[in-house]
Amino acid sequence: MITLTKEDGPADLDGVTHLSIGVSWDPTAGASGGVLGKLRRKTGTDLDLIAVAMSGSDPVRLAGLDSLDPMGNGSLLHSGDNQTGHGDGDDETVTVEFSRLPGAITSIVFVAAAYKKGSSFQKARNISFKVYDATGGSTQQVADIWPSMLSQDNGCAVAKAVKVGNGWKLQVINETGKIKQGDEHALMRFAVSK
Repeated sequence: MITLTKEDGPADLDGVTHLSIGVSWDPTAGASGGVLGKLRRKTGTDLDLIAVAMSGSDPVRLAGLDSLDPMGNGSLLHSGDNQTGHGDGDDETVTVEFSRLPGAITSIVFVAAAYKKGSSFQKARNISFKVYDATGGSTQQVADIWPSMLSQDNGCAVAKAVKVGNGWKLQVINETGKIKQGDEHALMRFAVSK
């Protein structure tokens, strides 16, 4: 088993064939009370988990938003869009099966963003990114990453998987930044910068 923190540096994923990253959050009323506060909690907010697959320094595939299987072979799968944060466990997940990834893929950057207009990290509470070793059909949590609640940013680079020789390493990033909402190029530029 591996345990990951930002301070540990890149961890070898030797023996890890399937890796999952999940994001969960709770809706909040923010500073609104009364009826408006209840409505905001009921409506929730839409955060998005996105995996940007890279070939060298170029983003070439995106899992998330409206793309659930960008490779077309199940090697990079997104669970689908949770638009509220309601529900137990992870609200959105991305699972990677390393052996099935095309050889051109050299890294994958996992980003969570308040991507759609009107969504924001400030409208969510208890944001958590979990990393799982999903090898052999069992799922074991190896990291729980909590972004700062003081950030005014709307994006967080969670982690980056990098191909090294025939194996992979995973680095916890946990860095926030601003992404222009609704702009896929801005999202990809943010991922490339990590």
